[in-house]
Amino acid sequence: MRLIIHGKDVTVTPSLHEYAERKLGRLESWYEEDCDMHVTLSVQGHKQVHAVEVTITCQGVVLRAEEKSEDMYASIDGVADKLERQTRKLKDKIKHRIRQQGGVREMSGRLEGADREDDALFEVARVKIVPNKPEDIDEAILQMMLLDHSFHMFYNRDTNKTELVYRRHDGTFGLITTA
Repeated sequence: MRLIIHGKDVTVTPSLHEYAERKLGRLESWYEEDCDMHVTLSVQGHKQVHAVEVTITCQGVVLRAEEKSEDMYASIDGVADKLERQTRKLKDKIKHRIRQQGGVREMSGRLEGADREDDALFEVARVKIVPNKPEDIDEAILQMMLLDHSFHMFYNRDTNKTELVYRRHDGTFGLITTA
């Protein structure tokens, strides 16, 4: 596994780098050689909140965890624990699926649907059809605010793509578009 550690608005000291390697390195035994772990250490806001974001990509599967606290080392500990739980849950699900299918199969990177017990968790409760009228971003944000929703999908007349605008936690807006 390739471990890539970088800082955003913070200098990554050798001791901080070594600590992150040691804590997050224990996850290497769960993954194969061709996996990547991107670690971003940052200090946010005027209250100096220490945030650690980790994204693991392995054969098409993406695991992501984020932890914020008053101390960078505590944030690293928290994110390592979260990722260990996520990894264990993913591996248990794969083992259960292999046992259920009655044989050993090579794990593909993508999970092909949920387990039979989990189908009820992913039941679609409502289907909503939205008009595909061309709008610009300002109109889409206005429409989202008028409906009092946290997101709004629309057809962007400038880019000729279906896009999604959403309200972020800090009160700003984000835009998701296709490549």
